[in-house]
Amino acid sequence: MSQPTTKLFGTDGIRGRVNEFPITAEVALRMGKAVANVLRSSGPNRNRVLVGKDTRISGYMLETALTSGLVSMGMDVLLVGPLPTPAVAHLTKSMGAAAGIMITASHNPYEDNGLKVFGPDGYKLSDELERLIERHILGEEPDAPPLPPGQIGKAHRIDDARGRYIEFAKQTADNIALHGLKIVVDCGNGAGYFIAPLIFKELGAEVITTGIHPDGININSGCGALHPEHAGELVRQHNADLGISFDGDADRVIFTDATGQVVSGDRILALCALGLKEQGKLKKDTLVATIMSNLGLREALKQHGIQVEATAVGDRNVIECIRQNGYSFGGENSGHLIFADHATTGDGILSALQVLRMMRERNATLAQLSSVMHEYPSELANMPVASKPPLDTLPGLQDLMTAATKAFGENGRHLIRYSGTDNKIRVLVEHREAGECSAWVGKFAAAIREEIG
Repeated sequence: MSQPTTKLFGTDGIRGRVNEFPITAEVALRMGKAVANVLRSSGPNRNRVLVGKDTRISGYMLETALTSGLVSMGMDVLLVGPLPTPAVAHLTKSMGAAAGIMITASHNPYEDNGLKVFGPDGYKLSDELERLIERHILGEEPDAPPLPPGQIGKAHRIDDARGRYIEFAKQTADNIALHGLKIVVDCGNGAGYFIAPLIFKELGAEVITTGIHPDGININSGCGALHPEHAGELVRQHNADLGISFDGDADRVIFTDATGQVVSGDRILALCALGLKEQGKLKKDTLVATIMSNLGLREALKQHGIQVEATAVGDRNVIECIRQNGYSFGGENSGHLIFADHATTGDGILSALQVLRMMRERNATLAQLSSVMHEYPSELANMPVASKPPLDTLPGLQDLMTAATKAFGENGRHLIRYSGTDNKIRVLVEHREAGECSAWVGKFAAAIREEIG
């Protein structure tokens, strides 16, 4: 197989542009065979793999090729159709499958797609298992011999998959009654387009929907978690209580308050951590966040006896920290929230239900609950790059970073890193003075352009 790189898995599965390596039918077929080789077990359901997808038009191509690879190796495939990523993770575990595979590129445009793999416990795979699957896909491990015709697998459509997840999601919030609440729900024309509004309606809320008519190419286009201002405008128009916006695979959620203003992910993390502590459910009084979270989050929670443990960017890093240390809650300021007592991955719908329950139980608005922290002014720049040389090989940028650290002291911070999913470099500056943020982002951007181009 000809390919420009030998690394397939990024921070969130395999992702790229459709019909270009590695998001091709050929790779999807080999992925099916590789998963069968690596994750087959000796248990009673050793030959079952659950496959879901979001609403991208390329999902048909990848689903068919993936299924062919799996059944050729004797695996039975459980097809659940368009469902949120966390639903696939949950159903993989609850249905006793050997693996779950979600076909999605999350927040990316429709031209991209990807493949996320979950183990039988519903968690994303370890780095070691991903590397082994990768070697099988690339032909660096020998293929198993072909099976005789009578031993190949079958594909089954699971018609009640939606209903299974709906009941699970509602139960995580104790079927909280939402009567009297008016909610704008923007599904981004993605995987939650059907299931999300239905859940909120069944719990009694009045739901104004948008982004629920996917056509294969409009996923994330001017709507959903990438554009929460769209829900915010509808909140104002309909005098709603809040807006809830999901990304393409509904594992992320962004909120807008009753004025239509976007509530930052860090404020949501703070209010959830405080709510869980009040309920006695914040294990070890610790919130797990990433290095991207605002300095104000740590300051606010410290006043309530809650410590913040920071990880590298990526929800899998947050989840790994939670699992290793016995914590119960964490997330990213981008909208991934992990309620570890209920879910094995970020779940936008489940997270929205938990926030709504806290509003109900405290008889408070979202704006009131989210006023618990003061955010440092910050500025984030995403710059496209043609290559990703190690940052420590860029002397001009390194000198500038050293100067910034000295100048900031305890009044701010900077963070420069490459995106794990896109050809971009991200520059974040936080400071007590907003003007310092803009000035230093400009300096960093100029240095990056000079040394990387």
